[in-house]
Amino acid sequence: MSSSTLMNFEALAAGPVSRQPYTYLMAESVVTPEQAAQIRADYPAINEPGYLPLSKLERKGAFAAVTDDLMSPRLAEILGEKLGIDLTGKPRMITVRRISKLSDGPIHNDSKSKILTMLLYLNEHWDESDAGCIRVLNGPDDFADYAAQVPPLAGQVFAFLRSDNSWHGHLPFEGERYVIQVTFLTSQDELDRKENRGGLQYFLKKLLRQRN
Repeated sequence: MSSSTLMNFEALAAGPVSRQPYTYLMAESVVTPEQAAQIRADYPAINEPGYLPLSKLERKGAFAAVTDDLMSPRLAEILGEKLGIDLTGKPRMITVRRISKLSDGPIHNDSKSKILTMLLYLNEHWDESDAGCIRVLNGPDDFADYAAQVPPLAGQVFAFLRSDNSWHGHLPFEGERYVIQVTFLTSQDELDRKENRGGLQYFLKKLLRQRN
């Protein structure tokens, strides 16, 4: 890992890839617990549930460094090589979460405008329950029918190709759950639309909570 990067790209490249029930990658130690603590200390002030586009946030310190890595050509190269897809020139959106609410994470599949999604987790510890742990699901109906599960601990990565059966989600969890999401999209128009919608939804929710 070069001194100019925060993420351990070698650890990402070493992560195993599975092809069933869809194509996904799991990796560990992509950041260290100490680096994750620095990222959390430099996290933007997000006090509402949901993902917020990086373009709407203030960046500083270790948080700025890790998001620089997530926007780098090297990330696209590794994910493309590992998952068997050419991501050259594909626009990417970074969204950031700190707070989860109980209704987050239901079983779902991503829209066809998404090509590949990667989640980088940053939490110092996690309890023994399965709540908040992303699951690779075999179908759209049952959380208990899953092929793999990823705890949201510091340095864990889950990345997958969007397909007609790329079902995923997590059991209900409420509280702090630090995660940065990178999504490669089919077009710049889709990126602009999603960023504008995501930012508007977040601030409307925040306004509503303040009024209540």
